Amino acid sequence: MSETKKRVLLVHPLGYSKEAAKADIARKANLMPPLGLASIAAWLEQHGIAADIVDCFADPDSDRTIVDYVRQKKPGFVGFSCTTSSFIDGHRLALMVKEAVPETKTVFGGAHVSALREKVLEEFPGVDFVVVGEGEEAMRELVESGGEGAAAIEGLVFRDDGRVRFTGFRKKLLDLDSLPFPAYEKLAGFPDAYKLPIFNYPKTPNTSCISSRGCPYACSYCDRSVFRRSFRYNSAEYLYRHMAYLKERFGIRHINFYDDQFTFNRKRVEEFCRLMMENSLGMTFNCAVRAEHIDFELLKLMKRAGCWMISLGIETGDENLLAQHRQNADLGMLAEKIRMIHRAGIRVKGLLMMGLPGESEASIRKSMEYVFSLPVDDFNLSKFTPFPGSPLYERIHELGEFTEDWERMDCMEFLFIPRGITRERLDELFIEFYKNHYTRIRTMLGYVAMLWKSPDSWRRFIADFFSFWRFAHANRRIVEAGD
Repeated sequence: MSETKKRVLLVHPLGYSKEAAKADIARKANLMPPLGLASIAAWLEQHGIAADIVDCFADPDSDRTIVDYVRQKKPGFVGFSCTTSSFIDGHRLALMVKEAVPETKTVFGGAHVSALREKVLEEFPGVDFVVVGEGEEAMRELVESGGEGAAAIEGLVFRDDGRVRFTGFRKKLLDLDSLPFPAYEKLAGFPDAYKLPIFNYPKTPNTSCISSRGCPYACSYCDRSVFRRSFRYNSAEYLYRHMAYLKERFGIRHINFYDDQFTFNRKRVEEFCRLMMENSLGMTFNCAVRAEHIDFELLKLMKRAGCWMISLGIETGDENLLAQHRQNADLGMLAEKIRMIHRAGIRVKGLLMMGLPGESEASIRKSMEYVFSLPVDDFNLSKFTPFPGSPLYERIHELGEFTEDWERMDCMEFLFIPRGITRERLDELFIEFYKNHYTRIRTMLGYVAMLWKSPDSWRRFIADFFSFWRFAHANRRIVEAGD
C-alpha cells in the first residue's frame, strides 16, 4: 500500500456555519477536545498509519484547511466523528472532500451513525463507510485493507454491489489499558484552545480525560449505540500515568474525567487516590458519579487526592417522573449523597433535564423546590432530546410532539413537547429555573468565592458577559448581538 493510502485525516465537524460560531454561547462556556478522535489517531499511529486531526470546534474556519490537506497529502481516508446535530455538516464536508479528491474514501463514526447504521448509507451518498461502536480497531483494519474486503471487518456498514450491508457488532473489545494515550499533540493549540465549563475548575491549563467506556445502567434517555451494554475502565495505574503524562508534556493542572460512572469500581478509585496522595502530581480533578456508588469514607479519600468537584445526575425532582426513566429513583437517598459530598468539602454540580415524557409544570416546580433545598453549587439544565439509539426514541411520537430536525438536536431547544404543556411554557419555566438558581444568596456567595478559587473563570465570564446576558434573556444557544 502507498504511503498516502496509509494516511488518515480525522475531522470533528462543527455542525453549523463558521459565522454562527462567533456567537455560540456553548463554545464560549465549554470547548472540549475530541478525545475519541485523539484516541483513534494515537492507535493508528502506533500501527504505522499516519493520522492528523482537524477540530472544527476549535477552529470553525476549517473548510479550506480540510480541502488543502486532502489535495496536498491525498489521504486514503477521511474520518468524521459526528453527533446528531453535526452529522449534516459532516456530510457536507464529506461531499466537499470527494469533490476535491474523488478517490478519497469517507468514514463516519459516533453515536448518531452507530444508531442508524444502514440508513446512513442508504440516504447519504457522501458516506462510504460507517464504523459502528468504538473506532480504533475497525478503523485500523479498514485503512490497512485499503477499503477492500470490508465484509471481513466487524463493526462496519458498507455498500456491496449497490446493497448496504452491516458486518455485525465487534465481538472482542479492546483492553483499555492497551491503548496509547490520546494524541493530544495533534489537536492544534492544545491545551489552550480548549476550555472546561466556567466555574468548573480551579486552575489552568486544564483538559478532559476519559477513563472508562460505556455504562452499566439503562436509562430511557441515554444513547447506548456505541458501547451498548458493555462497561470497561482503565486501571488506577494507567489513570495515574495518564495524568502524569498530561502534567509533564502539557503542564496540565486540572482534569475533568468525562466518564459516566467514575466511582462504579470502588477499588479502582481507592487505588487511584492512594497513588495521587503517595506521589502527588499537584493536580486536581472533577468526575461524575451515581449516588449509589459513593459513601463518606470514599469521598474523604477523593478530596485528599485532589477531587475538586463532583457532578451527578438528578434529572428531575419529581420522584414519580424519575421512576419512569431510570432505576433506583430514590430522591431521599440522592439528597443525602449530595449533602455528603458537600460535607466532604467537594463542590457539587447537579445535572438536570427538562421536558422528559411525562413532564408537567407541577413536576418542574417540584424540581425547582428539590434542587433549591440542597447544597448544589452549580447545575446544568438541559432540554430533553430523544436521540437515535436511546430507548425512548422508538416510541417518542406516542409520548408527545417531536420535531426530528437533526441539526437542531443539541439539547438547547425543546424539540420534544410532552403532552399537556406547550413549548412556550417550557421555555418560560426554563428561564425561570435558571434565574431562580443564580439569584439565590447561596449561589451568589458561591460565585463570589470563585474570585480566588477559580480566577480564570471570572476572567472568561467578564470577557463574555454580554454574550451570557443575551443567552439568559433569549434562551437560545446562538444569539447575535442585534437580537
